[in-house]
Amino acid sequence: MKKARPIMFLGTGSDVGKSVICAAFCRIFAQDGFKVAPFKAQNMALNSYITPEGGEMGRAQVVQAEAAGIEPHVYMNPILLKPASQVGSQVIVRGKVLGNMTAKTYYEYKKKLLPVVKESYERLASEYDIIVLEGAGSAVELNLKKHDLVNMAMAQMADAPVILVGDIDRGGIFASLIGSMMLFTEEEKARVKGFLINKFRGDPALFRDGIKIIEEKTGRKVLGVIPYFDHFSIPEEDSVALQRRLTKKPREDGVPERRLQVRIGVVKLPYISNYTDFDSLEHEPDVDLVYFDTEDLLADLDCVIIPGSKTTIHDLEFLLSSGIANELRTFLKRGKILIGICGGYQMLGIEVRDPENVEGEVKERRGMGFLPIITTLAGEKVTSRVLAKPVVNDWLIPESEPITGYEIHMGETQIVEGGRALLNIVSRNGRTTNTLDGCISGDMNVWGTYLHGIFDNDNLRRNLIKDLKLRKGIEVKNYSDFTFRQWKSSQYDMLAEHVRSHVDMKEIYRILGL
Repeated sequence: MKKARPIMFLGTGSDVGKSVICAAFCRIFAQDGFKVAPFKAQNMALNSYITPEGGEMGRAQVVQAEAAGIEPHVYMNPILLKPASQVGSQVIVRGKVLGNMTAKTYYEYKKKLLPVVKESYERLASEYDIIVLEGAGSAVELNLKKHDLVNMAMAQMADAPVILVGDIDRGGIFASLIGSMMLFTEEEKARVKGFLINKFRGDPALFRDGIKIIEEKTGRKVLGVIPYFDHFSIPEEDSVALQRRLTKKPREDGVPERRLQVRIGVVKLPYISNYTDFDSLEHEPDVDLVYFDTEDLLADLDCVIIPGSKTTIHDLEFLLSSGIANELRTFLKRGKILIGICGGYQMLGIEVRDPENVEGEVKERRGMGFLPIITTLAGEKVTSRVLAKPVVNDWLIPESEPITGYEIHMGETQIVEGGRALLNIVSRNGRTTNTLDGCISGDMNVWGTYLHGIFDNDNLRRNLIKDLKLRKGIEVKNYSDFTFRQWKSSQYDMLAEHVRSHVDMKEIYRILGL
C-alpha cells in the first residue's frame, strides 16, 4: 500500500507562523509535482469551513489544501475545538458535533480520540505523496504533555521528521529555540532535523553569528531565515491575528482618491466566528475594511456587518449594552447599509429564544429589531454547502444568478409581520432543495443571511461596493477586476516563492527522503 512521506512543523509558541509555513510547503511540493495534503490532528479556531460532504473543519487546513490545489476534507483536521466560553469549547470530530465540553472533561475524553486521529492520518497517507503536518501552540507545554495528540505525540504516530519554527520578530529567538530543544526528551530531540526562523526584519547577513550560535548549541541546522512579508496576504485564523486586525489603522497611502474609498466596518463581537468571511472585502482595492467594538467609529462607516458568533445571545447583549445597537439606528437614518451574517443575522431580529438552553441559562433576549424575524435556538447543527438564488429581483444581483456559500448554525429563523426572504436555497450538499433563507427590509438597507462566504461571490461583492459608492455620490466609471479565487491563487504562489527562496529546499527534500 502507498505510504506518504510526512514532514511536521512544530512551533516554539502560538502565532509563530506555523499555519502559513505549512501552506507555503503545500504549495511548493505541489509546484514540484507531488500530490500533497495538510494535516492537523486538533485545531482550536474561531473560524471553520464546510466541506462538500457537509463536514466542519478548521480554516487553516482549508487554506493549506487550497495551496496544495486539492479539495479540503475533514480527515485533514479530524478534531476541531470551537471556543464557546472562557472554559469550554464545542468539540467537532471528523466534521460532526460531538458536544460542548469543559477543558477538564475534554482532557479526560481525549484518549478516546486517538484512534480517530490515527485512522484519519493513515487514510491521507495512503492517498498522497507527502503529508505536511502542523502542530499547535508551543511544542513543549510540559503541563499539557500527557494529553498531547497534536505535537510530538503526533510526530511519533506518523513517524515524521520535525522542523521547529521560531518567530524572531517577537524577540527571544535563542531562548525559544534552544530552550525548546533542552526541554525535549532524547527521543524527541532525535526527531528535530532543523529550524526555521520566521518573520525576520532587516539584513539577514547581520544574523549569521546568531545562526552559528543556534547551530553550535543545538547540533541542528538553521534551514532558513524567512523575512517578514507584507507585500502579499495569506488568511490567518488565530485570535492573535484577529487582534491585529482590530488595531489596524485605516488604509492611508497618500493618494488623494483614497478619500473616495468605501469604508466597511465589521463588529468585533466577544465571541466572533468566521471572520474570514470578509477576506474578499478586505482585499478589494477600493475598500477600507476595519474591525471595531465601540460605537464612536460608526460615524465614519458606509456599511456595517455584524458577523457570526459562537454565542448569539451573549454577543447580542454586548451590542445592546455597548451602545452600538442604539447608534446603528442613527447610522441607518443616514441611508447606510447594515448586514448580518449567521449569528449577526439572528441578532438583527425581534427576538432570540433559547428554550433548550443551547447557549446557556437565558431563555430569550430581545433583538435589535431591524428585521421582522424571530430565531429559536434548537435542534441539530446545520452544516452544509449551498447554492442559492436571490428572491428580491432589485437586490445586488439578478434572481437568475447563483450564489455559493455554506451554513454553520443551530436553530431556525422565522419571518414575521410581512417580512420578505432574501434568498432561495436550491441545493444543499449537492442535493436539490427549495427553502428560503435570510430577510431584507423594505428599503433594502438592512439584510441578513445564514450564508457564510457570501462576499466571495465576485459579482455580488462588486455590486455592493458599487452601491455604497453611489450612495456617497462617487462616480462609478468601471468595475474592479478583482477576482477573489484568482487573487488567492496568486498569493499562494507568492508565498511559495518567498519561502522557497529563503529555505534550503535541497535539505528539506533530503529530510523527506526524496
